Amino acid sequence: MSFDLHRYLRRQTAAVDRALNRFLPPASAKPATIHRAMRYSIFAGGKRLRPALCLAAAEACGGTWDDALPLACAVECIHTYSLIHDDLPAMDNDDLRRGKPTNHKVFGEGIAILAGDALLTETFAIAAQCKGWPRYNHRDIILELAQAAGSKQLIAGQVADLEGEGKKIPASQLRYIHERKTSALLCCAVRLGGMSANCAPGQLQALTGFGYNIGLAFQIIDDILDVTQTSEQLGKTAGKDTAAKKATYPSIVGMEKSQKIAGQLTDRAFRALQIFSGKAPALEALAEFLLKRDR
Repeated sequence: MSFDLHRYLRRQTAAVDRALNRFLPPASAKPATIHRAMRYSIFAGGKRLRPALCLAAAEACGGTWDDALPLACAVECIHTYSLIHDDLPAMDNDDLRRGKPTNHKVFGEGIAILAGDALLTETFAIAAQCKGWPRYNHRDIILELAQAAGSKQLIAGQVADLEGEGKKIPASQLRYIHERKTSALLCCAVRLGGMSANCAPGQLQALTGFGYNIGLAFQIIDDILDVTQTSEQLGKTAGKDTAAKKATYPSIVGMEKSQKIAGQLTDRAFRALQIFSGKAPALEALAEFLLKRDR
C-alpha cells in the first residue's frame, strides 16, 4: 500500500502544534507583546517539515512521537527564529512570510528581533524536557542543537549568504551556504529523531547522510521555486533572490542542471535509508515530496 503522506503530515502538524502550545508561554503572560510576537510566527501556518522529519526518523528507529516531540518542537523554534531574523530589513528585508505580513511588519523591528531571540532561547528549555536515552544524554541533545544553530552552521550560512550578495561566487561557495543555512538544521532534525529512539550508531550515520542530502536538495528546489512560482503560490515574496542579486543554483548552473542535481541528491538520500529495510516509509515519502513540491 502507498504511504498516505498528506494524512501523516496533518496528524504530525496537529501533534506538534499542540506540543508547541504547551511548551511556549501563553500569549497573555507578561510581557504579552513578546509572547504574542513569538506565537504569531510559530503558528503562522508553516509546513512543519523539520518536525515531520524528526518524528519520521524516530519511527524509523523504532521510537515514538511522544519521546521525539520535545526535540521536534525545539528544531521548529530554531527554524522560526531564523525566519524572523532573515526577514528583517537588515537581512533579506521581506514583507511576506507564509502568506502573512512578516513579524517586524506587525510588531516592529525591535520586538521582532527579541521574538527571534526568545524562540532561540526557548529551544533549549524545550529540548531539556526530553527524557534522555542510554546512548544520548541531555548534553548530547543540547550540543546537537547548539552546533546546528551556531556560528559554524546556520549562522555561518547566513553570513556567507549576506557577504555573497551582488557577487559572482563559485558553485562550491553556494554549496557551502546551502549546507549550513538549510541542510544543517534538516540534518539535525532527523538525527534528533533517531536519538530520541536511542538509535544504533549505524542508524544515526544513515540518518545523517539522509538529512544532509535531502537538505541540499530542499534548498536547490527552493532556488528553483523562487524563479518559477508567484508570491501567492509560495506564501513569500517570489523573485527576491534575483532582485537581491543572490547566487542561486539556477543562476549558476541553469534550471535543467539544478533539477538534475536535486534529483541526484534525493537518490543519495534514498540510498542512505536502505539500512532500515523498508521500515522508513515516512522518510521516503517526505524525500519524494520535497523533490516534487511546488511551494
